[in-house]
Amino acid sequence: MSAHPNPSDKTVTQEIYLQLMARYERLMEISRQLNSTLDLGTLLNRIVEAATELTGTAEASILLLDPATGELRFEAASNLTGSAMAAIPVPMEGSLAGWVATHGEPELVEDAQNDSRWFANVDKTLRFTTRNLLAVPMKAHNQVIGVVEAINKRDDQPWTADDVNTLLALANQAAIAIQNARLFQQSDFIAEMVHELRTPLAALKASAAILLRPTISETRRNDIILTMQEETERLARMTTDFLDLARLESGRTRLEQSVFSVADLVRECVDVVLPQAAERSVSINLEGEDRIAHADRGKVKQVMLNLLTNAVKYNREGGTITCTIEECEGCEPCPPCCILVSVRDTGYGISVEDQQHVFEKFYRVRDSSGYTTGTGLGLSIARRIIEAHGCQMGLESQFGEGTTFYFTLPEAQRAHSINQLSGSAEFTPPGHES
Repeated sequence: MSAHPNPSDKTVTQEIYLQLMARYERLMEISRQLNSTLDLGTLLNRIVEAATELTGTAEASILLLDPATGELRFEAASNLTGSAMAAIPVPMEGSLAGWVATHGEPELVEDAQNDSRWFANVDKTLRFTTRNLLAVPMKAHNQVIGVVEAINKRDDQPWTADDVNTLLALANQAAIAIQNARLFQQSDFIAEMVHELRTPLAALKASAAILLRPTISETRRNDIILTMQEETERLARMTTDFLDLARLESGRTRLEQSVFSVADLVRECVDVVLPQAAERSVSINLEGEDRIAHADRGKVKQVMLNLLTNAVKYNREGGTITCTIEECEGCEPCPPCCILVSVRDTGYGISVEDQQHVFEKFYRVRDSSGYTTGTGLGLSIARRIIEAHGCQMGLESQFGEGTTFYFTLPEAQRAHSINQLSGSAEFTPPGHES
């Protein structure tokens, strides 16, 4: 007697087929979205969101190969802040992601904790437990550029071959989109850079032509030589800023994190700008209490010097600058316990229109004399440095009354003593001024 087909089997098969069709339709929709996204940060976050959605997992992450060091670096993750990502380089040997990047093949691990290739530093840092994961290579033009990981299946559901195929398809589309975004950033930045270089180059060309005139006076000659010197220095500053911003935007700049006193750092920066402030009779006061940060000290110093220099340049004659260090609790996207540093001036303020653009590349606000100076990259670089720490930077300004720029930092621990700043005001907790 022949066996009769079970109607329920046919129903199950149809349900599976419909689920697969829905998944692949969603994959196609996501692929279209990725290909139309040219901002790299937004793109990476969308890839992470798509990975968790399509595989039914709790978390996901993207690691990209650093061409300079050969290491894998977290560039986006659903459960990692920017500062945490920067602090955890993943070795090519001794990690599942490294194995996938080296072999160019997907790897499904049902029991991550007992796999000899498992790199446990991430779980230790996050106090997180990875039970299982699927890691697939991201390939562009047959070259592995990184790895996508989907972590911990929800509701203890089993992994399937369709999970592997879907994540592979997403990774391939994501790799192309990432390369396109990188190329767009490079071409866009180069075009802006060339445009900005034209002005000082034109000034140097005109100055050189005037110097060749035999009838030029000695006084005029000296003036032109000084102009050429200033434009040459401006070009040097611009090229340095171009390189800094290009590294930050490409992800090649890595944070050298350490534990340091924020108060000591601020004092160092104040000492640097004091001569500049004295020329305009601008006084600098310091308030608050010391905090111990865990960040890249050199990069944070670069940010602080930029803010202090601007506060002097855009201030009134005889004005005041106030630097404050205080606790910042629960601000997003910073850690729950972090440090808030602010630089407040008594200058002319920034108009509402200018406030919307001050962090854009090459945007310059007119100074107190009505001129635009600098490269227009300082604040853009500063903000990217702070965001690389997983923190935030912003401003508050009242036109005609002054401006406050602020940024946050991850805190390592509380400091219990406050040291006096030699030659300047000492740190005084707000509300306890004499």
